Amino acid sequence: MFRAGAKADTLSDPSQLGPLADLIGTWVGSGFSLIALPDFGVAPFRLQVNPTRETFVFLPISAPIPDRGSKQPDIFYSGLSYLQNVSDSTTNEGLHVENGMWLNVPATTVPTAPPTVVRMSTIPHGDSLLAQGSSLVVNGGPQIAPVSPLPTGPGVDEQYTAPYRTTTFPPGFDITNPNQALVDAIQGQNITSTTVLPVSTDPSGGILNIPFVTSNANATRLDAIFWIETVSPPGGRPFVQLQYTQTVILVFEGIAWPHITLATLIKQ
Repeated sequence: MFRAGAKADTLSDPSQLGPLADLIGTWVGSGFSLIALPDFGVAPFRLQVNPTRETFVFLPISAPIPDRGSKQPDIFYSGLSYLQNVSDSTTNEGLHVENGMWLNVPATTVPTAPPTVVRMSTIPHGDSLLAQGSSLVVNGGPQIAPVSPLPTGPGVDEQYTAPYRTTTFPPGFDITNPNQALVDAIQGQNITSTTVLPVSTDPSGGILNIPFVTSNANATRLDAIFWIETVSPPGGRPFVQLQYTQTVILVFEGIAWPHITLATLIKQ
């Protein structure tokens, strides 16, 4: 029971959430999802790209969270629970639902580690994950690097990856760099500051899958970056915007396939 023996009630205050504080609330926005899927008995894979509409709801955990120390003093920290829903923006078909938590963990001496942000989540495909990283705040807008959607592994050549060139994609989606949609979404905006939340399951987190997933399309790694951006329009009221890009590696047919999702959302 995380409440048992908890001290320092102020830790349940949103101000103790550090870089996570601005996530509290409901966010609505749009983006894209790219995934290569096994196509049993027909072809090595099929490519699916959806324009998306999604919501995030973040709620503060209502009490301080103690982790008990045996080799150093106890630590106390705060966190958020969240629920994400993603659907196809054209058909309204449900694509993804995820629930989890973000934690703002302080620096520790055993092990020696800086402050970290932690994301834990589960999805109904039978997967759960733990990803960690170190946050930072920068002046101005985010630096959004390109991301490649192409698979890697034996036998992957131009002929094998032809669907990445011949498939018809939704308007605004760039197959050569899916993250371009994030860059386009903030073109011309006056972003005064950005909180950066990078998390990865490597090296000290991980993904656990049910046996069917492990055998047929094994989710092996997640890397994600969330950007909380303060936007100050000329002559208008500042607002907060959330962008993210996420890549999950799925392994089937001995090949590693990037499953890329991204979105730009506004707090309601």
